[in-house]
Amino acid sequence: MTKPSIDKRIELQITDNIAHVRFNRAEKHNALDMPMFYAIRETIKRLQRDRSIRAVIVEGKGEDFCSGLDIKSVMKSAKAPLQLLFKWLPWQANLAQYVSVGWRKIPVPVIMVIHGRCWGGGLQIALGGDFRIAAPDSSIAIMESRWGLIPDMGGTVALKEIVNLDVAKELAMTGAIINGEQALNYGLVTHVDEDPYGKALQLAQTICQQSPDAVAATKKLYNKSWWSKHGFALARESYYQIKILLGRNRKIKTYNQLNQDKKPRAFINRQNW
Repeated sequence: MTKPSIDKRIELQITDNIAHVRFNRAEKHNALDMPMFYAIRETIKRLQRDRSIRAVIVEGKGEDFCSGLDIKSVMKSAKAPLQLLFKWLPWQANLAQYVSVGWRKIPVPVIMVIHGRCWGGGLQIALGGDFRIAAPDSSIAIMESRWGLIPDMGGTVALKEIVNLDVAKELAMTGAIINGEQALNYGLVTHVDEDPYGKALQLAQTICQQSPDAVAATKKLYNKSWWSKHGFALARESYYQIKILLGRNRKIKTYNQLNQDKKPRAFINRQNW
């Protein structure tokens, strides 16, 4: 089923419990204007509420994943920069940051499929995913320095987890454009494949064979514990495991594992994570 979003900037289709999200501004290389920001936020919130989905695949229609901010469009309005940057509390995400960090709050794996240009804000969005699969000839850059700016769309949260500090500084300070193979060497993407969408679908389908509760808990556990104190990580492991042990999906997964000669039982919708 297809669910339209604001201004048709986003196409959302859910098939076999996998949500397929497509940026739908191909004629503008999927550049980010204000309706696109709002559409991405709406899509993320919709997916957060849907407990039936098991994975999300995000791609851009046309030649590029996302070429970054549509400067001309955004700067036409004096209010637009304020709408992007406003926040009630400093540690909360504003609209510009939410389109990156919001994906981290969806309790299923989010797989970003990168092809063509993935520049500036486009890369910030891609960094919000759990996995990034890029075409070898994709064009990837932290582009903000070319406009005299710093990266401010929330990608820093993920960037510090996946690349070395010196690599992050060099890419951000120079605005260098790298391809998919170079990005893989830096740790910026998870896989490089001639068919990145096919690879993403294969990964999503593999994960869908696991208990949705275990997958959701693993994402939350690692996101919260990767840089936290050891004690908090140990406490989360114990608490999440107890919650999973009490759930039906763990029992279903155990049955399927022990009875592989029989038709597997279907998982129920995941718990509220």
